[in-house]
Amino acid sequence: MNSSKKYFSIRDLENLSGIKAHTIRIWEKRYHLLSPERTETNIRTYSLNSLQKLLNITLLYHNGYKISKIAKLQDTQIPVIVNEIIAKNSEKHHAVNAFKLAMVNFDTAQFYNTYNSLVAERSFKEMFNDVLVPLMNELGLLWQAKAISPAHEHFITSLIKQKIYIHTERFQKLPPTQEDEVFVLYLPEGEIHEVGLLFMNYEIVSKGYRSIYLGQANTLDSLKELLGYYKNIHFVSYFTVSPQNDEIEKYLKAFDTTVYRPGCKLSILGYQTLRMEKKPAYDYVKVYESIAHFSSILEA
Repeated sequence: MNSSKKYFSIRDLENLSGIKAHTIRIWEKRYHLLSPERTETNIRTYSLNSLQKLLNITLLYHNGYKISKIAKLQDTQIPVIVNEIIAKNSEKHHAVNAFKLAMVNFDTAQFYNTYNSLVAERSFKEMFNDVLVPLMNELGLLWQAKAISPAHEHFITSLIKQKIYIHTERFQKLPPTQEDEVFVLYLPEGEIHEVGLLFMNYEIVSKGYRSIYLGQANTLDSLKELLGYYKNIHFVSYFTVSPQNDEIEKYLKAFDTTVYRPGCKLSILGYQTLRMEKKPAYDYVKVYESIAHFSSILEA
């Protein structure tokens, strides 16, 4: 990830809040909700405090508060009302905004309050698919737009990973009930985005399969070592940033030469796989468009 930004463009605010730049300008001019600074070339820039305020305003707006009413609130009142709404309301888009607010403010308590309200009403799997997947997709866009810092992303993903570990451990304590294949989950060299793969591991062990989770930065030679321990290995990997879509064909060729043996399978998914122009040249390689798509094979 790139270096932290202290100031944001109106386009950054649009990407983060989901509120159109035109609407933000109207709120700013008519209701004085934000006070941008100007560069020497007269371009609006917004501080981190302005971003936090806009995210709070967005949450209130989506909860039925009129902008004219929000404009009359003192700055200290807005976060208080937001926290009250978060405690009562666990709808998906509100929860995503609440998690983003927790991230921007490095607010662990707000993360746990939002998380607990969600899991009180739905399963962990439903909560992950309904809320955390959209959240992680948004964080990916914010990362590309350089609208969040490495500290922000590490903070929120660390908390999410903690929750996945807790739920996964409940099943890992139990002996496997499915012995027909062993899943080996790994990220290739250059890939560090682990949340998706961790949740796939949760899905696998919750269905009674044996899994070996290798995590980040695995060379193909290191994967080959597993072949001496298990037959019918099903490798699973997640390509968010690496290998890039135009390098996947080369990567699969190297996998076939270095790792593959009869009985092996390879499942891949992630942002880069969605941009592949060709289908894999190998029958044992399957591309899945989402975690939910992959999970469906476990229930077949």
